[in-house]
Amino acid sequence: MGGTILIVDDDPVIRAAIRTILTDAGYPTLEAESGAEALRSARLEPPALVLLDVNLPGICGYEVCRLMRDEFGDQFPIVFVSGARTESFDRVAGLLLGANDYISKPFREDELLARIQSLLGRSHQVAARTVASRLTARELQVLRLLSNGLGPDDIARLMVISPKTVGAHVEHIYMKLGVQTRAQALAVAYRGELLDAAVTPVPEPSATAR
Repeated sequence: MGGTILIVDDDPVIRAAIRTILTDAGYPTLEAESGAEALRSARLEPPALVLLDVNLPGICGYEVCRLMRDEFGDQFPIVFVSGARTESFDRVAGLLLGANDYISKPFREDELLARIQSLLGRSHQVAARTVASRLTARELQVLRLLSNGLGPDDIARLMVISPKTVGAHVEHIYMKLGVQTRAQALAVAYRGELLDAAVTPVPEPSATAR
């Protein structure tokens, strides 16, 4: 999943204001002025998070949220941002449709960023744990030992396997986590709490192990 935040609002002034806030905070953005455009954008490049107005031309925001959940599931958080639908029953309706949060306009810049950061942190953990479910027990062992600073030869001795096999496990871990280096793999692992997952105990090194 990319790191782009999709801003969906038919008011170009509001879109520009939100874009400025997010860009200044380091978030890349895409914009859509209608529900149909938002759906097309999400299909071309699934976003990291969607900021969705309720009152949109054509397909309303509530329907866009429902369609996105039907098509993408919980792949990314959806946050309603509305200045017209601000009653408690509006927020309840949005949450029941699958939104993760509901922010009323006008909003404080720091509140918007705090909610986005919180949701993206949770989203990354869910995504990382989903990836972790595809790692084998041996791959999780190797990942744990990598996190302890061990090199391939040390891991091979501890697990009583060849360095070549360790290399194959590391290659599979990188591929499944979508990374290219040990540092990137460990960053994903810690962010998603993968290293808290249960793993088979590493055997004691054998006296005859090579």
